[in-house]
Amino acid sequence: MSLAVLRSRALAGLAAPEVTVEVHLAAGLPSFTLVGLPDTEVKEARDRVRAAIQNCGFEFPQRRITVNLAPADLPKESGRFDLPIALGILIASGQIKAANLDAHEFAGELALSGDLRAVRGTLAMCAAIRREAGPQHQEARAFVLPLESAPEAALIRGMSILPAQNLLQVCAHLAGRELLAPFAVPPAPTFVRYPDLAEVKGQAQAKRALEVAAAGGHSLLMSGPPGAGKSMLAQRLPGLLPPMTDAEALESAAVHSLAGSFTLAQWTQRPFRAPHHSASSAALVGGGVKPIGNCDQTTM
Repeated sequence: MSLAVLRSRALAGLAAPEVTVEVHLAAGLPSFTLVGLPDTEVKEARDRVRAAIQNCGFEFPQRRITVNLAPADLPKESGRFDLPIALGILIASGQIKAANLDAHEFAGELALSGDLRAVRGTLAMCAAIRREAGPQHQEARAFVLPLESAPEAALIRGMSILPAQNLLQVCAHLAGRELLAPFAVPPAPTFVRYPDLAEVKGQAQAKRALEVAAAGGHSLLMSGPPGAGKSMLAQRLPGLLPPMTDAEALESAAVHSLAGSFTLAQWTQRPFRAPHHSASSAALVGGGVKPIGNCDQTTM
């Protein structure tokens, strides 16, 4: 078999559209071609995949290799496609036999040694898989990903998370020799302590405005000279709000995951940001051409 087809995910904001990774081996001079609108990070997968395959004891085929990331009009970024590309090459060259390949999706960056490194956006990808599977999750694919990303992915209920430490473990799982154990450790409950409004002396009118805004879910604009206490009061607004629902916690965590800054300690913690008063409009949303990549700088 000279053709292998695997499933993975791209990132487009909070969405994670499905990407089909097609690997074809043909006769001709040895080459490695990546098509499907890949950016520089994805194109560099050629060298990472080659080294990882060889260091895991497999043979890198000296043939004409074409990798297509479909759909072709969707931009592809980051190293999350390393794992499905490497598996596709091994399957297409006949070095491993993969049973029930369509029941899995893959994401993971490969080290030159074949170890798997964590990828950002895991939460958004898992949410997309669960959403597309429907309310009963009867057709949800198992998600194979790096071990470091498993605790974050486990926040999505109803998902089959299969963490792996390296390429060899994934190959053994697909061949049926040693199956990956599902990751099912629930997130530990975290105690969130916010600054207390009772610590503020005076400011009766401002504190009343905070309470009204928190109770009614209103927006609040504070204006005044430096040192009037605007930031001090704003820091205490999250403590007046009710605990985050699961949907709110997942949405907040997904944004952090896209930025690569999510930790389990942030689970159910309401975000708060205090940018400098001189920050520009572009800086408030993260700056650059991809604002979501620096969402830590946004305001609450």
